[in-house]
Amino acid sequence: MNLYQILRFLRPMQNPVGFDLIDFLELAFAALAVAAILGRRKNEAALRWVAERPRWALSLLAALPIVLRLCLLHNHPVPVPTVSDDFSYLLLGDTLRHFRLANPVHPMHRFFETVFVLQQPSYSSIYPLGQGIVLIFGWAGVLASIGILCALVYWMLRGWLTPAWALVGGLLAVMLFGPLNQWTNNYWGGAVSAIAGCLVFGAIPRKNSTLLGLGLGLQILTRPFEAVLLLVCAAPFVFRWLRWRALLALVPVLGLTLLQNHAVTGDWTKLPYMLSREQYGVPTAFTFQKMPEPHRPLTPEQRLDYLAQKDVHDSSGGYWLRWAGRLKFLRFFLLPPLYIALLYFDRRFLWAAGCVLFFSLGTNIYPYFYPHYVAAVACLILLMAVAGLRRAPRVLLSLCAAHFIFWYSVHLLGNQPVFEATGPYESWDYINFGDSEGRIAIDRTLAQAPGKQLVFVRYSPRHLLREWVHNEADIDAARVVWALDLGEDEDARLRAYYPQRTVWIVEPDSVPPRLTAVPTNVPTNVPAALPTPIPSYSPAQ
Repeated sequence: MNLYQILRFLRPMQNPVGFDLIDFLELAFAALAVAAILGRRKNEAALRWVAERPRWALSLLAALPIVLRLCLLHNHPVPVPTVSDDFSYLLLGDTLRHFRLANPVHPMHRFFETVFVLQQPSYSSIYPLGQGIVLIFGWAGVLASIGILCALVYWMLRGWLTPAWALVGGLLAVMLFGPLNQWTNNYWGGAVSAIAGCLVFGAIPRKNSTLLGLGLGLQILTRPFEAVLLLVCAAPFVFRWLRWRALLALVPVLGLTLLQNHAVTGDWTKLPYMLSREQYGVPTAFTFQKMPEPHRPLTPEQRLDYLAQKDVHDSSGGYWLRWAGRLKFLRFFLLPPLYIALLYFDRRFLWAAGCVLFFSLGTNIYPYFYPHYVAAVACLILLMAVAGLRRAPRVLLSLCAAHFIFWYSVHLLGNQPVFEATGPYESWDYINFGDSEGRIAIDRTLAQAPGKQLVFVRYSPRHLLREWVHNEADIDAARVVWALDLGEDEDARLRAYYPQRTVWIVEPDSVPPRLTAVPTNVPTNVPAALPTPIPSYSPAQ
């Protein structure tokens, strides 16, 4: 059934019962209320049976979001990386897959300049290790992290609530962070930091120093600045019973961080993103700091990204105005009926609200904001919502289930016209629709070509912040190498360096993107391994 047929069926004279759209909605809500009343006892009995068997509950919640997302693959395939953050994190995962923390500088590194990737003194991602460890296994690792998160939400809530209500919280986590969520459908991450929060706030009622240390360590490996905020939130609860085991759990984390710093930057105490800030001027600084200046030549794309971040930094507005503008992001962590549940808030969990408020105020000193910045308190937001649900009308829980089932069914059973008609009304869900930028078609063409490939990326003057230059950790061994188009004379040097590769030019700003094969003749008088000199970065510059 296509969209036209669906809309036609909603006209009173075109269906057997003479209903229009409003009649069908009223009938659906009435049926939902009746089902909630009739099925209450059976549902509660089933919930208790599973909730009181932790192994069953943990296994169910870990598997459910993965299975639900895999069922959508026919309409929504494996996510295609599209932005600089995706490619940088994937480079980090690939680097770790090669059992190293950084890659050597490439002799032709000038052609591989891209956003959020260092070229000197090593070829490396600028990000910490946490999400990279997940991406050792690619998108499968992302799915696994989401499953672990949903299971750990249940485990964390069991420390504060009854098993049945903890299971409800785990199921809400599946609805919120599962198949239709941004954390599942890109490579930026979010689940790893949320897992760290579950470990910390689940360890507190159990007074488990080891798990507390593991949670703090995981947050350090994922989002170092927010790890300080997480420690401040936990400190009032743990200072009386904290044991040396927590510090012992942090030792390997701190060791890994120091090793990565040294491997990537050459300095034990300098984080990779700090070196990126010195070299390229990005990521931007806190709002109370001066916008950093780049200390090496920038490509036009890097300059565009720098100017965009500079504009956000310089126009971020006042502290409280900026904070008020971020309140809408609470919707990322709550379904609409749960806002009503918060009105039944249990004052025993006022401390959780304080931690969420503290986190929001702490992250407000950075000009950008994304939900994964406060992922460590996602479990606390669910704790407050579930604690309210215990005292609120049970129909709110049924409405949450109905909300998720409706939108999941749209993606499971719908087609392109349905997606286009419903998309503008699907607030806060995020799921990929395949080849939105023509990348899959070009990747397929390159995959079908025999041998190894060299692709020069030729941007147009109107290109806007969608990166196409991305490479594996071992560039020379990669089947496809992506390089900047620096002009015919300069490109000849890279072609001489890769004489056995088939050469292509991709123009990503064409509609659709255009991939053109290039004749393989290379001038014999071009030195193969001597790129045009480029100043090496030095902090003294």
